[in-house]
Amino acid sequence: MNTTITLLIVGITYIGIAVGRWPIIKSNRASIVLVGTGLLLATGQIQFEQMKELLDLDTLVLLFSMMVLNVNLRMAGFFSAAGSSILRWTRSPRLFLGLEILIIGILSALFLNDTICLMMTPLMIEITTTLKRNPIPYLIALATASNIGSTATVTGNPQNMIIGVASGISYIQFAGALIPPALLGLFVIWIVLVLFYPKEFQKESFELVPSVPVEISKPMLQKCLIVVAGLLVAFLLGVPVALASLLAACVLLITRRTQPQTVFAELDWSLLVFFGGMFIVSGALEVNGISQYLFDRMNLSDTLDVVNLTVVTVILSNLVSNVPAVLLLKPVIPQLSNPEAGWLALAAASTLAGNLTLLGSVANLIVAESAARWRIELGFIEYTRAGVIITLFSLILGTGYIALFIWH
Repeated sequence: MNTTITLLIVGITYIGIAVGRWPIIKSNRASIVLVGTGLLLATGQIQFEQMKELLDLDTLVLLFSMMVLNVNLRMAGFFSAAGSSILRWTRSPRLFLGLEILIIGILSALFLNDTICLMMTPLMIEITTTLKRNPIPYLIALATASNIGSTATVTGNPQNMIIGVASGISYIQFAGALIPPALLGLFVIWIVLVLFYPKEFQKESFELVPSVPVEISKPMLQKCLIVVAGLLVAFLLGVPVALASLLAACVLLITRRTQPQTVFAELDWSLLVFFGGMFIVSGALEVNGISQYLFDRMNLSDTLDVVNLTVVTVILSNLVSNVPAVLLLKPVIPQLSNPEAGWLALAAASTLAGNLTLLGSVANLIVAESAARWRIELGFIEYTRAGVIITLFSLILGTGYIALFIWH
């Protein structure tokens, strides 16, 4: 093992992750971390036998299981029904925006936020186009609410899954601590967008409230809802989230109506590859003692408080994305004076930081790219203008809450 070689390979890998590709060759984040893993193996910085110890099986199983659950909900028509309900229950732009933010936040807390954006973006565009409204503020609301809402639970987003498994914090304890900051952040979104788009959110009623056709498979939807209810009960009873999620996925795969390959074809396998590679690449820093060396040199256990940790996390999350940032800081948190509060602060900061710019999270990019297919441009500057304010105030409120009620 050679520290310089390890740092060089890990550094090149993280740069590729931050940019999203390597020049000259065709690559994406999944292939970049996979090649980085290969380089670490080829140069002897990690041994092949060590990979099974570096892989976080619980997180990978949880991510896979939630994907299976989300695919079944989508095929049953659940997300389309949720979107059409927003329109049916509202009669004004302000109320529509508020209900959209609330429902997207709740769905993102229960399920993966990236999936919510993927399913809901086309529906929100269809609704706003039919109503002849400006779709941009509603798309910004969708992206930012999915990030902030996902802060609240272990299953809300990938980085929370890593933190939930690593910390051992129960589902109910995690949610109890971070639901208040999430709700405050959702309220911030509504205020900022109403102020930033005054013409769109004048005090008026919709002239026409059209019906949005929704295709629902009732037997499949009933089964999904029963499984989701059972899963939430298991979480509340303290069953390990990875085990409970896997059992729920297994129940959903027992069916006479849907071919298994149909479900598996919809899963984001590249995300699983990305996670597996990231565990190995970041684990190489621990195996070679680099993480511990930096921790000892910087004396972080004495200098890190909720504010410093939040600032460091926000910077790292916007440099290399939130999942790599969490994996980099993962060895640091257990050595803090209050590890549990540190894990919760890391979860909140890494997720809320994703709203800063259009490139801050995968959820943002999903919304922008999906909108582009409809010839709607959610530009970098247009998004960031509101995203910076939303991030700033949600971080202030979230950090303040954690400092007052959790970090002692």
